[in-house]
Amino acid sequence: MPKVSQIAEIHARQILDSRGNPTVEVDVRLDTAALGRAAVPSGASTGEAEAVELRDGGAAYGGKGVLQTVERINGEIAYAIRGRRATDQTGLDHALIALDGTPNKSRLGANAILGVSLACARACAVQIGLPLWQYLRPDQTAPLLPMPMLNVLNGGAHADNGIDFQEYMIVPIGALSFAHALQMSTETYHALKRELRERSLGSAVGDEGGFAPALDSNHAGLELLIGAIRAAGYRPGQDVAIAVDPAASEFYDADGYR
Repeated sequence: MPKVSQIAEIHARQILDSRGNPTVEVDVRLDTAALGRAAVPSGASTGEAEAVELRDGGAAYGGKGVLQTVERINGEIAYAIRGRRATDQTGLDHALIALDGTPNKSRLGANAILGVSLACARACAVQIGLPLWQYLRPDQTAPLLPMPMLNVLNGGAHADNGIDFQEYMIVPIGALSFAHALQMSTETYHALKRELRERSLGSAVGDEGGFAPALDSNHAGLELLIGAIRAAGYRPGQDVAIAVDPAASEFYDADGYR
């Protein structure tokens, strides 16, 4: 009977994400020596209903350090889960949530809980030589790629341009394959860039790679995308759809616009 793998070591550290902000990276090593590693970067904005990501506060890194979270992982969390059966992912996640004991993971931090959970899953996948998606879905014989949603216009917390909506995205719903979807999206992206330049709106990009022009209204962003889709030779709403992530809690609350 094969040996049941156990969690042997947990070690966390502070690293920098793509924006140059601190985030948590976690290593989980099994007693078979298999190693899983996971990092937990965050977005520029946080929704009101999201789990709480803990930061250190203070002066270092503008208050965004995660050394206290690292300490929780290397201390309390490591002590609680060391020796657990590694392949019991559901049991591990429930144990971490129970250890935190709050509705929104505000005691240990969602960044700590997620980092440990992901690193353990990766370690188990490494141990049996499978990619992570296949380990998590072993019954899936034909992998399917998701419909891409490409962020092409930025506002809100992602750009300093006066647009409320944080992300405008194009969705190539008429694509016949993922490769075709990428082609359609790229052609629309470049058509949008040409239109911005022709209208002297600038083609600088925001925090996540989308263009960040100064527009008069949120509606103007939708009009720009419709024009770009048509300029690329596609039909808005049929070949390429538009999606938005307004991040409304950043600019609107019970009292109205902030």
